[in-house]
Amino acid sequence: MNQEEIGALIARSRKEKKLTQAQLAEKLNITDRAVSKWETGKCMPDVSILGELCEILHLSVDELLRGEKKTETPLSSKRKKARSGAPSLLFSGALLVGALACVICDLAISGGFTWSPVPASAIAFAWAVFFPVIRWEKRGVAASLLSLSIFTFPFLYLLGGLLKEKAVFTIGAVMAAISVAFLWLAFAVIRGLWKKSKPAALGVSFLLAALLELTLNFSLAKIIGGPMIDVWDALSVFLLVLLALGSFLRGAVQRK
Repeated sequence: MNQEEIGALIARSRKEKKLTQAQLAEKLNITDRAVSKWETGKCMPDVSILGELCEILHLSVDELLRGEKKTETPLSSKRKKARSGAPSLLFSGALLVGALACVICDLAISGGFTWSPVPASAIAFAWAVFFPVIRWEKRGVAASLLSLSIFTFPFLYLLGGLLKEKAVFTIGAVMAAISVAFLWLAFAVIRGLWKKSKPAALGVSFLLAALLELTLNFSLAKIIGGPMIDVWDALSVFLLVLLALGSFLRGAVQRK
């Protein structure tokens, strides 16, 4: 393990990401002087931030400790792409089999399409929402949220028609609109804060989740005329607030 080679790799990778030493240091909650010492081979990154450093520089821990990137052959690149596509194919195949099983059972038992359109439409909705994130992982989160935003309300309208129950859409649409807005807000918060401070991002997300639960309960109480909050709702909100405070405290300790 050569410290100078490791430092040179950190410097090259940092420049490839168009980051200054100060910017990299800010993401890791350390001083730019520490980054300078790494790059000149005077010292090594602390084990506690090794994983985060590798994630920022798009390196594996093995590559960092060896001081060089692995060269990828065309064959290994093709294999990597094939492996990355396998989960999405398995997911799609499993949902397709599930939908076909529902349709076949419905036809065999009742001689027509009686109940099968409900699970089949739910399966199609689930595929549209989750396929992007399963196929492209982190890069697919925004696409999954967009699919959720686009297809949730048509799905609820269809489901209400199939079940012959208008409340599925009238009540569900209000709850869905609030939930989708929360998910976009949480996504924006996590995306903006994650690299700067993961505990802060988690803390804000927990607080938003508590606010979401209160908002959903308030909206539902207005619609159906029931109580706004019960014991279990109060307990879950309390736990979310505790998790948020714990995350903020952890972030403060890390900064020290």
